[in-house]
Amino acid sequence: MSEARAEILARIRGALGDQPAVPEVPWIYGRAVGTGDLDVVDRFVERVADYRARVDRVDHDSSGAAITAALQAAGAQRVVADAAVRAAWPDSAPWVADDALTNYDLDGIDAVVTTATVAIANTGTIILDHGVGQGRRALSLVPDVHVCVVEAAQIVDDVPKAVARLLESGLHARPLTWISGPSATSDIELNRVEGVHGPRTLHVVVIG
Repeated sequence: MSEARAEILARIRGALGDQPAVPEVPWIYGRAVGTGDLDVVDRFVERVADYRARVDRVDHDSSGAAITAALQAAGAQRVVADAAVRAAWPDSAPWVADDALTNYDLDGIDAVVTTATVAIANTGTIILDHGVGQGRRALSLVPDVHVCVVEAAQIVDDVPKAVARLLESGLHARPLTWISGPSATSDIELNRVEGVHGPRTLHVVVIG
């Protein structure tokens, strides 16, 4: 080691020598985190809104009307969904069936409606496993508007519980999409641009 380098390191050690010791922060993975003063559904609604997504909480009987209102607000004229969604809310949208639509075809679709697998209250995250009600992954990435229907029973408080639920159900082995708000990036001069890697608009309908 050169004398200059040794001197520099000695000065650094000297400058740091009187710093207080950093206390160890105990943490046990999987320990319950909770959602503070709010229940899991209210916390989820709050955090989803923080991401600039739109969110409505309705009862089951009002879910179809909420989907319709969300699509009308977005001006959606062509809406894609899988057979399960179209059967559950047949009159909620001008549906387009996903009959081997190409990515070019999907680019001409205004919106997609899906259900969800798990949602996380503390992070406002929605997880799709692309099973029944959700369709293939491209459906939730290409259209500019995504309306996602989340059942209150699907919401857990933190990430470990969401992962545990995926493991218990065996869905962890499927291709998962984790969504926290509309697609956005600030890579260019720190200016936020939405819709770069997925839908520009996310509208979440919480049932329950």
